[in-house]
Amino acid sequence: MNQTLRNHTDQIVKEAISAVQPDAAVRRALTSMQFPGRVLLVAAGKAAWQMAKAASDCLGSRIENGIVVTKYGHIKGRIANFSCIEAGHPVPDENSFRGTQAALDLISGLTENDTVLFLLSGGGSALFEKPLVPAEELQSITEQLLACGADIVEINTIRKRLSAVKGGRFAQLCQPARVESVVLSDILGDPLDMIASGPACPDTATAEDAWRIQKKYALKMSDAALKLMDVETPKFLDNVHTQITGSVRELCSAAAKECDRLGYKPVLLTDQLCCQAKEAGSFLASIAKTHAQDGKALAFIAGGETVVKLTGKGLGGRNQEIALAAAAGISGLSNAAVFSVGSDGTDGPTDAAGGYADGDTCRELMQYGLSIDAVLRDNDAYRALQKIGGLIMTGPTGTNVNDVSVALLRENA
Repeated sequence: MNQTLRNHTDQIVKEAISAVQPDAAVRRALTSMQFPGRVLLVAAGKAAWQMAKAASDCLGSRIENGIVVTKYGHIKGRIANFSCIEAGHPVPDENSFRGTQAALDLISGLTENDTVLFLLSGGGSALFEKPLVPAEELQSITEQLLACGADIVEINTIRKRLSAVKGGRFAQLCQPARVESVVLSDILGDPLDMIASGPACPDTATAEDAWRIQKKYALKMSDAALKLMDVETPKFLDNVHTQITGSVRELCSAAAKECDRLGYKPVLLTDQLCCQAKEAGSFLASIAKTHAQDGKALAFIAGGETVVKLTGKGLGGRNQEIALAAAAGISGLSNAAVFSVGSDGTDGPTDAAGGYADGDTCRELMQYGLSIDAVLRDNDAYRALQKIGGLIMTGPTGTNVNDVSVALLRENA
């Protein structure tokens, strides 16, 4: 392993993620809000605890009570007057349902003078859920969508049809109270109705869209679930005001700033990356090979969210697959590395934020008898990278604004 490139990777990851913490953004949003009556807080998503803590620090006892639902391992301490619940992601579990019901109990019986402060971040689709079908079927449909490589917009279009809180239905349940919503975006282009499946946003997706996705992936669904596909979601809400904060563009900009500080000339390739993870890794490796002999220190940056089509039963995530897929292309290059991380600090169902590969990765894996092609076919990037120190570990970060992938080239080849 090239230790200099690895050290620089860790520094870039640390600074980029620090720059997109939601605390300041939540505080800025709150300064423009007025709360004439009672204030109740509901926070859902991977960044829910961090956002709720910022709101509590800012408003204090002005918030009467709060419910926070976030991913396992993401609660960092007690928040006064708030109940904090950890739940399943990317597949909802019983704690997801329990936490959501607690939120619905909290907002029942409100008046037009009351306000629900709704703090939403990526991951909320799984964490904030009251299913209209049996839990086992909802989990099965979610797993089918994840396995077949459906993108997040497709997944959430289906999820909204099967939920009592998604697609604007939560805001409906809050009526006549006002909903002040602060949203941390984790979807390219910031489509508000798709972020965490839009619990407090009118739904732009139609029944026709849902049926198209169901047929495209041949989803196995019960007759009851299929009937729900025809039930339209709310298309207009007059009790909601929303502010979007944070984006993958900010993540890429922060990564570029740290790359520049370390002596690399940053080049932003895109902040709209959307393809198979393996293809993204191969693409970044190709760029690295093209410029490896230029004699310059360069950093090629791509932000977005890729997908993984499951063909095996291994352990990994999209960012780990990007790094591993790039390893074959940069094999033997002494001055190249490719890394990719999820800003939330958890890549897929693992405790790693992402993965790192350089010109030595291929050789190091071969020493363990591992072929990159075979590992990728089994979707087992986590265990392969773990053997050679290629996992990037940050722990839960408190934010969630997509992923950033970088191809680094040192000038002293």
